[in-house]
Amino acid sequence: VQLQASGGGLVQAGGSLRLSCAASGRTFSSSFMAWFRQAPGKEREFVAVISRTGIFTYYDDSMKGRFTISRDNAKNTMYLQMNSLKPEDTAVYYCAAALSLSDYYNLQQYNYWGQGTLVTVSS
Repeated sequence: VQLQASGGGLVQAGGSLRLSCAASGRTFSSSFMAWFRQAPGKEREFVAVISRTGIFTYYDDSMKGRFTISRDNAKNTMYLQMNSLKPEDTAVYYCAAALSLSDYYNLQQYNYWGQGTLVTVSS
């Protein structure tokens, strides 16, 4: 699976952005999909994960209620709707795919990674 993240940009605090992750290959619909982010000088951190069918989602507490992860298997695309953005949300956002997954937060369990898209939230 090859992943291509897009949709990042500059937004004011309180604003919204929608990120997309387009996947190529036949394993998208059989993969758990997730978003991670990495702020300057910090480690990459888990944002959200969605199950193969999209029925199950899970968010890190700091994003819960503001971010929504979704997927469209017919389009081989995953999304992250981000609302009420804060300056501390500024980071490069990465999408990732896992063929099997037991620990959402463990980067080593993800088989494929996209190149990242930069989100900058100004105060």
